[in-house]
Amino acid sequence: MRKKTKKIYVGDVAVGGDSPISVQSMTTAKTSDVEAVVAQIHTLEKAGCDIARSAINSIEDAEAIPEIKSRTSIPLVADIQFDYKLALAAVENGCDCLRYNPGNIGGEDKVRLLVDKCKEKNIPIRIGVNSGSIAKEIIDKFGGVNADSLVASALEEVKILEDMDFTDIKISVKSSDVNTMIDAYRMLSDKVEYPLHLGVTEAGPLYQALVKSSIGIGTLLKEGIGDTIRVSITGDVVEEVKAGKAILKALNLRRDGIDIVSCPTCSRTTVDLAKIVKEVEDKTANLDLSAKVAIMGCPVNGPGESKEADFGISAANGMGFLFKNGKTIKKVKEEEIVDTLIESLVEANKNEN
Repeated sequence: MRKKTKKIYVGDVAVGGDSPISVQSMTTAKTSDVEAVVAQIHTLEKAGCDIARSAINSIEDAEAIPEIKSRTSIPLVADIQFDYKLALAAVENGCDCLRYNPGNIGGEDKVRLLVDKCKEKNIPIRIGVNSGSIAKEIIDKFGGVNADSLVASALEEVKILEDMDFTDIKISVKSSDVNTMIDAYRMLSDKVEYPLHLGVTEAGPLYQALVKSSIGIGTLLKEGIGDTIRVSITGDVVEEVKAGKAILKALNLRRDGIDIVSCPTCSRTTVDLAKIVKEVEDKTANLDLSAKVAIMGCPVNGPGESKEADFGISAANGMGFLFKNGKTIKKVKEEEIVDTLIESLVEANKNEN
């Protein structure tokens, strides 16, 4: 059962409580380049991203926030490193959430200024802890960068904010080591009621990142820990969103979009199943559809193996078969099976709505 945490709002997206687990990603263009950032966010939106984050490295970046927000639809988080003045500027210019690392934003007097401004604008703060932001005394106390020191760093910052009567908080304790990440979030979840932002930081290139993030994020979500996620990938940020949604779908925590189940193929397969799967992916990518689809290369086991899906298809010897809840409902030419599936999905979704 998912742990019920405090619900906060990042723009109009609820995080925590009983709200759906949201998927985040981060823009890579310089934030002052409004055209580039808006284009990236539109791409993320189309992929199903719920919350976008942009680095604020200059006053020009902060001043670009209003224009970016006016041309996009999902909330924008301002990511700050070191300069509290940029954090103040980001809040003043309308960011939907402020993220900073404990220890690198300045002393408590600087934090007080941020808290006062966030209270005034009703803006939540994410405490984002990673190995590079832990104070030396905490590292020394706990014998290095580990789950204990990550959590201690987060709790120290939480206390500072709570002492200032600020509780619109979410927290992350990310590590590039999957075991450390899992241990840290488990420990933190036992100690706080705030929503948690899950992620394996610096997870690497696509395949490595997918494996690390699926294990780390997936393990915690299965245990009921986590309220919003980011899959960190060195590469195309859209892949982060696709991976995040796939993790949630695999755990039945998210239903929107097409969830494809397809067999790995064997010697019974007489069609290019990988090509068929890719065609279904491409043709459903920008459609507002929700369904579980089984794509099977075996004419013998296809209907049975697709019983748990809403729709299924298989093809062999020039013929294609469309299944609904495991029962054959249509037989067409092999080259027509994908379009037949798409038509059935669109019709089914139309009837549901």
